[in-house]
Amino acid sequence: MPTPLVLVTGVHRALSARAAADLLTPGSVLVHHDVGRLDQGVVVRTVQAAGAPAETTALELAHGCLSCTLRLDVLPLLHTLGTRPDVARVVLQLDPALEPEHLCWSLGHLPLDDGGTASDAVTVEAVVAVLEQATWLEDVTGEDTMADRGLAATADDERTLAQVALGQVGMADVVLLAGPPVDDWTAVRLHAVLERWVPAARLGSIEHWTPERVLAGLDGSARRGRPHSPHAPLLAGQPRLDTDAGVQLVRFTAARPFHPERLHEAFDVLLDGVVGSRGRLWLATQGERAVWLESAGGGLQVGDAGPWLATLGDDAELWAQVDPERRAAAALRWDPVHGDRDAALVVLVHRQSPDVVTDALRDALLTDAEFAAGPELWATFPDPFGDWHADPCEDSTPAPDPRSSTHPEENR
Repeated sequence: MPTPLVLVTGVHRALSARAAADLLTPGSVLVHHDVGRLDQGVVVRTVQAAGAPAETTALELAHGCLSCTLRLDVLPLLHTLGTRPDVARVVLQLDPALEPEHLCWSLGHLPLDDGGTASDAVTVEAVVAVLEQATWLEDVTGEDTMADRGLAATADDERTLAQVALGQVGMADVVLLAGPPVDDWTAVRLHAVLERWVPAARLGSIEHWTPERVLAGLDGSARRGRPHSPHAPLLAGQPRLDTDAGVQLVRFTAARPFHPERLHEAFDVLLDGVVGSRGRLWLATQGERAVWLESAGGGLQVGDAGPWLATLGDDAELWAQVDPERRAAAALRWDPVHGDRDAALVVLVHRQSPDVVTDALRDALLTDAEFAAGPELWATFPDPFGDWHADPCEDSTPAPDPRSSTHPEENR
């Protein structure tokens, strides 16, 4: 059986370190990679077994990037520890620059030298996210970059703090709150956001949590490192759909494609008064493949989310690779002409009118006349999205492989 792996994440290193230390019980090993000197090709690795002193090693990398850090040391080390009989649990404290979703995807997809993957030896028991109550909501609704906060992995790391911080919590099975909120109103809004964005996560205080009891209490709804899928239900975990302190989940669906230029213009509404959004798009100019959209605060990215099932034809081998849940959902909405193509988004607003969001998205869809004209006309529309290509080894940010080659389209 693979050894349980607990990931601890957050934008505040001291808080993450504190939660990770709480998990250092007999039989556990704590691992941390400090990428603060990644620009110089150096990563500082710390490994500590329970009851033993920490061992710190400075690793020199030929390429100073996060992908190389994962591939060359993090994943092989996790595999090695997972095969040791004296290790009952591995605790991985992630540097703020290392995103938990990409790490979780990498466990089962990036091959090691022996041809296997780290998931042969370790399995994610839980993702624990630690956030500071006084600042987190401001962080995930702002426009500061990781570099602005001194958290960037390298000089070309252009990710926003909002994208990273919201992504950390979005993968969490356990969310630990640290410190007092600024005031009662901030606390109410914070809880309203968490109840809607991560409804299945267990909320607690870093001051009072009992790790073993909390981890043992996770049920079947826990993600346990499962990456988000563009074609999975967007309202998983039964989030609250009412409005609380101005916070509300807005769901938008459509059975026709977006006009790419009008959709691009509509993006402004997703970057103002919105905590985050995610979902799949059907672009009129790109009818073969779905498009994934994800935003947080003032940052937004779109990218390739793989082929629509309608493009698979009668290829039984390809159909056999499709998740049964996706096949069932597609069958319920299957159109005789367009198959499973559709648009589905959820938008978490906090200072934006839900009507403004839905109106802007609806106006970006093809008109009746455009829709009736068919794909030949659609192919002539200007397309500001184009293609998304990136070499992970030349980019400070690992490509978010869980969504099939998604790469940043814009950060604003």
